[in-house]
Amino acid sequence: MGLSQRQSGPLLSLLLMGALVWPLPCMNLELIPYTPQITAWDLEGKVTATTFSLEQPRCVLDGHAAVASTIWLVVAFSNASRDFRNPQTLAEIPAFPRLLTDGHYMTLPLSLDQLPCEDPVGGGRGIPLLRVGNDPGCLADLREPPFCNTPLPSPGPYRVKFLLMDASGSPQAETRWSDPITLHQGKAPGSIDTWPGRRSGDMIVIASILSSLAGLLLLAFLAASTVRFSSLWWPEEVPEQLRIGSFKGKRYMTHHIPPTEAATLPVGYEPGLDPLPSLSP
Repeated sequence: MGLSQRQSGPLLSLLLMGALVWPLPCMNLELIPYTPQITAWDLEGKVTATTFSLEQPRCVLDGHAAVASTIWLVVAFSNASRDFRNPQTLAEIPAFPRLLTDGHYMTLPLSLDQLPCEDPVGGGRGIPLLRVGNDPGCLADLREPPFCNTPLPSPGPYRVKFLLMDASGSPQAETRWSDPITLHQGKAPGSIDTWPGRRSGDMIVIASILSSLAGLLLLAFLAASTVRFSSLWWPEEVPEQLRIGSFKGKRYMTHHIPPTEAATLPVGYEPGLDPLPSLSP
């Protein structure tokens, strides 16, 4: 006994709705309310020309992952992130060369054991971060897996998210996409303006002070050199005793003293040095 048209209409509608709703659990993943971001640690080189450092998603995915689950990092150009489709098998995971063609790839597969909840204990070695683009030699090694963490090819900007996949490669959960991350970009030597007028006020003050000190040192050196050479070339002042007209010396007697008178001279008398004694009675 067949169904009437009135009865078959609602049933057909339910079947169609069920067919539409059935794929949704496979297509829509659980969204974890977490946004990847650059590490907040005060480190040099958090963002360079080819790398950037993310904070590790510790205690974020524990309640959403099984023991054998793998946490992947999806890296995409900012304008290509909306076109990324989560892979459904391990064979569909995009490697780094896909970044240059499709604008996205996946790297840094981690297990939950590698992301403990405990905070690092002292020292820079325990800083919890993920450095994207930190393996420059991975593509040169043929034994390296294709999901290597090679340096990024351009300043970007990039967006990243974490994707949780089970052992078979089926996606389980994902985080939000990060804000755009732009890498540092070096300037061409010809584009650097070296005109002094572009210098800041502090630089001008420092340059003026250094120039003044250099001038003072040069003047002191010239003065010291002048005094030194003047003492070598100009005669020193003649002492008072040697000036003309003021020479003082002892009187010398050059005449001969008869032997008969020598006996009467005082003891210690030296001829020619002491004045003659008076011979008058």
